[in-house]
Amino acid sequence: MRDCYCTVNLDQEEVFRTKIVEKSLCPFYGEDFYCEIPRTFRHLSFYIFDRDVFRRDSIIGKVAIQKEDLQKYHNRDTWFQLQHVDADSEVQGKVHLELRLSEVITDTGVVCHKLATRVLECQGLPIVNGQCDPYATVTLAGPSRSEAKKTKVKKKTNNPHFDEVFYFEVTRPSSYNKKSHFDIEDVDEVDKMEIRVDLWNASNLKFGDEFLGELRLPLKFLRQSSSYEAWYFLQPRDNGNKSLKPDDLGSLRLNVVYTEDHVFSSDYYSPLRDLLLKSADVEPVSASAAHILGEVCREKQEAAIPLVRLFLHYGRIVPFISAIANAEVKRTQDPNTIFRGNSLTSKCIDETMKLAGMHYLQVTLKPIIDEICQVHKPCEIDPVKLKDGENLENNRENLRQYVDRIFTVITKSGVSCPTVMCDIFFSLRESAAKRFQGDLDVRYTAVSSFIFLRFFAPAILSPNLFQLTPHHPDPQTSRTLTLISKTIQTLGSLSKSKSANFKESYMATFYDYFNEQKYADAVKNFLDLISSSGRRDHKSIEQPILLKEGFMIKRAQGRKRFGMKNFKKRWFRLTNHEFTYQKSKGDHPLCSIPIENILAVERLEEESFKMKNMFQVIQPERRVLYIQANNCVEAKDWIDILTKVSQCNKKRLTVYHPSAYLNGHWLCCKATADNTPGCTPCTGGLPANIQLDIDGDRETERIYSLFNLYMPKLEKMQEACGSKSVYDGPEEEEYSTFIIDDPKETYKTLKLIIEGVGTLEQEHAQYKRDKFKKTKYGSQEHPIGDKSFQTYIRQQSEISAHSI
Repeated sequence: MRDCYCTVNLDQEEVFRTKIVEKSLCPFYGEDFYCEIPRTFRHLSFYIFDRDVFRRDSIIGKVAIQKEDLQKYHNRDTWFQLQHVDADSEVQGKVHLELRLSEVITDTGVVCHKLATRVLECQGLPIVNGQCDPYATVTLAGPSRSEAKKTKVKKKTNNPHFDEVFYFEVTRPSSYNKKSHFDIEDVDEVDKMEIRVDLWNASNLKFGDEFLGELRLPLKFLRQSSSYEAWYFLQPRDNGNKSLKPDDLGSLRLNVVYTEDHVFSSDYYSPLRDLLLKSADVEPVSASAAHILGEVCREKQEAAIPLVRLFLHYGRIVPFISAIANAEVKRTQDPNTIFRGNSLTSKCIDETMKLAGMHYLQVTLKPIIDEICQVHKPCEIDPVKLKDGENLENNRENLRQYVDRIFTVITKSGVSCPTVMCDIFFSLRESAAKRFQGDLDVRYTAVSSFIFLRFFAPAILSPNLFQLTPHHPDPQTSRTLTLISKTIQTLGSLSKSKSANFKESYMATFYDYFNEQKYADAVKNFLDLISSSGRRDHKSIEQPILLKEGFMIKRAQGRKRFGMKNFKKRWFRLTNHEFTYQKSKGDHPLCSIPIENILAVERLEEESFKMKNMFQVIQPERRVLYIQANNCVEAKDWIDILTKVSQCNKKRLTVYHPSAYLNGHWLCCKATADNTPGCTPCTGGLPANIQLDIDGDRETERIYSLFNLYMPKLEKMQEACGSKSVYDGPEEEEYSTFIIDDPKETYKTLKLIIEGVGTLEQEHAQYKRDKFKKTKYGSQEHPIGDKSFQTYIRQQSEISAHSI
């Protein structure tokens, strides 16, 4: 058996790590990681490690998916064979080369050919064991000779600047009267020659230097032009293709969702965005653009995510959800089935609760969930599943206490429920009460079907999906949470015969504890409170909200006159009141920076301390805290959230120094005074609202992509409107899937959507064509070996061939 964990890497930089599953050869992780990708990358890789307590953990195998192939596996569960991990195949980064082939006349008047190879610089090399001291070797190799030269070693950088030139004699001197570039005998020889550039990490260990990647270029192509300069992607070494049985190592099951949004500036999206934002006011709402998106998407969830984010961003979410909920309630025949389907309404409310209610969940449930995960009290009440030595009565009592505590914190949390959720619940309650006037309970069930069934119960069941725990809980804790979630769901549903709800008799017996009127009253009071409009402001009793915490490395700020400015690992904590660090979690803070004292948060150039993923927090009087995050994703998260909380500070800076002040001057602008104003404009800020970092243009671009993807369905819907308005007989089968209340209005909206999508599609195509004309293959953005660019060139040439 093995104790395994898995890491998620961009190229070779680890950005996430799962928990360790002990003593298993078939570990199940069930963990989700989400990130915005902050830099370019070539592979998304997953490494499986076996934990070893004494030595370093050993690697079992890896899965590496090329960036170009991510689309193939998009949102599909896929089993990948694990591959062997081999230093020769782990390659990232690019190299900038210049080659020149020239004729030289020697003193005796004969001609020979010299090759000048200039190694300019590299970018994005990997960091091996926390450091990178790269150097390059340049080899001219042919069938009968091999000549190698090497550059100087550059210390502590993965973007080295070499700028060194190496000369090689390619052909033997020949008599000067030959017109040909090459001596006839040497022509074949030259065709077989190649120039090879290898990059190495200089190691001070006895194992030798580590291979970082290579590049092989045949000299043949220099015949056409004598000088050549380009960027190249480094390639893995051809290690004799060791034949390894592919099924040696087992396999890994992944579901990767990868989206790439190409977002224009705001004005491009105005027509489509305005059409979407008007949706709440369209009569009937089924003829609105947002409702139509829900009709044509394969999954309602697909449409709900960008719609909710867009409406939240523009403050239009409540009228929109009220309109679609009202329409759904009118179509509902039985009060007991209200909001039970997977409709656009229920998916939009789910998504809104997830975005707006994240902090509400943290405040309400996190303390108890943490305790359940740490204490491991036995709570199994199924007699069949009891372990040896466990007592059924004790377990029941443990579970009852947990349910009681969670029920109490939920029903007492009405004051903390976010305003936007309360306003939505108010409109749900009103619609339901108006539609089913004879049923007095429907005003409660309409709200409880969301807040209990689709918000609190799922968060208790899978706390990792709601950011309440970092990892999927272990099996015993998972079982406890399942039993609590079931009970809370039933308590919140207010159905008449509770015990009949349970398929299992042991659950029905357990539920008898809670069959008292006080529980039903508490639920009704809570639902009344969160669905009453005209709310009091609960911000005045605000506790500091913990936004982010974790270990990072910081440089001493040099407050003592003679103190060492060294680097130390500290536990950082950010709330909406202050940014602090301490020696370890739970200690007394060593330093506290009030949010209003954060004047800018910016990246720090790697050259400053030869360290990656660094950023700076600038305070009054130009005091600067330099911090290093664990990886590029962490660094981006910290910079974003710190920028967001300090966005509205009155004294925010407009300029900053991208490098540090060292040895008496700023490395960036060489100014000598440490209080010199910055030399570079600060980067643009983010919206000040901490809970919702939403880019309206990006969401509109996502909606455009969905409309574009489902264009055939939009056209089908147009046909359906035409046939409905002309012919009122029995519906054709293929049209009956759409909800069309007013064919004329719906047709008008569809026409506007199709026009808007068509315009944006032309803009995208034009932009790609322009970019294609300007971009050179071999440039820094598209080095030789960039497969995505090659694919793009192929597509473009096919498109132009078609248009001809």
